[in-house]
Amino acid sequence: MEDFYRIRRLPPYVFEVVNRAKAAARNNGADIIDLGMGNPDLPAPEHVIEKMKEVLGKPRTDRYSASKGIPGLRRAQAAYYARRFGVKLNPETQVVATLGSKEGFANVAQAITAPGDVVLVPDPSYPIHAFGFLMAGGVIRSVPSEPTPNFFAMLEHAIARSIPKPIAVVVCYPSNPTAYVADLDFYKELVPFAKKHGIYILSDLAYAEVYFDDMPPPSVLQVPGAMDVCVEFTSMSKTFSMPGWRIGFAVGNERIIAALARVKSYLDYGAFTPVQVAATAALNGPEDCIREMRETYKRRRDVLVESFGRAGWPIPAPRASMFAWSPIPEPFLTMGSVEFSKLLVEKAEVAVSPGTGFGERGEGYVRIALVENEQRIRQAARNVRRFLESAPEKLHNVVPLATRR
Repeated sequence: MEDFYRIRRLPPYVFEVVNRAKAAARNNGADIIDLGMGNPDLPAPEHVIEKMKEVLGKPRTDRYSASKGIPGLRRAQAAYYARRFGVKLNPETQVVATLGSKEGFANVAQAITAPGDVVLVPDPSYPIHAFGFLMAGGVIRSVPSEPTPNFFAMLEHAIARSIPKPIAVVVCYPSNPTAYVADLDFYKELVPFAKKHGIYILSDLAYAEVYFDDMPPPSVLQVPGAMDVCVEFTSMSKTFSMPGWRIGFAVGNERIIAALARVKSYLDYGAFTPVQVAATAALNGPEDCIREMRETYKRRRDVLVESFGRAGWPIPAPRASMFAWSPIPEPFLTMGSVEFSKLLVEKAEVAVSPGTGFGERGEGYVRIALVENEQRIRQAARNVRRFLESAPEKLHNVVPLATRR
């Protein structure tokens, strides 16, 4: 039978190829070191867990919750933006709690996209940035993801050649998967650019607190006038190691926030109230847990770069995010990122994410997540070293990318 309309718009999920390879290897007894999915392994802060326990099982908190987020949670997010970015938000009209930033992106795509609307999306980028709009009936035009002056030249090029005119541009810094970081000067150019062309800015700031130098990533909303054209998405998943709790936020432009809130009111009743109360405690609570999280990922980054480099695979050190974006080692480059990722699972017992899963321009790269402890990362490096040392044998039966059908 023919696939449904929205299913036809989705390409095969390339990560599933690696997932199947992982499952097969584990079924055969392999100890796979999984650096593929960006799934934080750190525990949620103790005071957050205790708050969750405190409010569980109460008649009021077991009932349906508030789709746009309980008032205390929205106030807490507004207070966080004031502390961290110096940005003033009205929690009633400029803040919505979402079921994670990924779901927030998908919901806002439903809220603002008409069939055929064009959205400018970086390539490579996190898949929901493009596919949320594709599922909503939109059309994607890809632009480079690095925040350089060339970014604006490519935006101009894409806008000039888009019919109809694009409705929005997506940005994500610190970036998943590339770990690129934008500075405030970049946003100071982006906001007037968006106003000039009459397009919205949809900013994914999920990795705002995962940075490894003394330069905290800024928010686009710090730019004067940004609220006129911008909505920004953040997440509790990485900052507070709460990925399974599914709490995130959209903040900014009142028109888009109102549209998002209305769509959500038809789709969900909000997260479980105890989860929202615990998230409020996280945002209002001590920040030592955030600093500890940041230091943990920094140590892991340093171990990854040092140990993989000694193993013969140089890894560019990311400035931020919980990922390294690495070129495939030269002997394996022609096979492509999916086949290389499968081979790495099968022969080195290490899982990574193929770059092509993040867009066409991701080919030739893999994303490595800092989601294992330092000992396991060093073990992964030892496995990789043995694999690379026997590369000619491993490549004997590999079919190059250019010759495959």
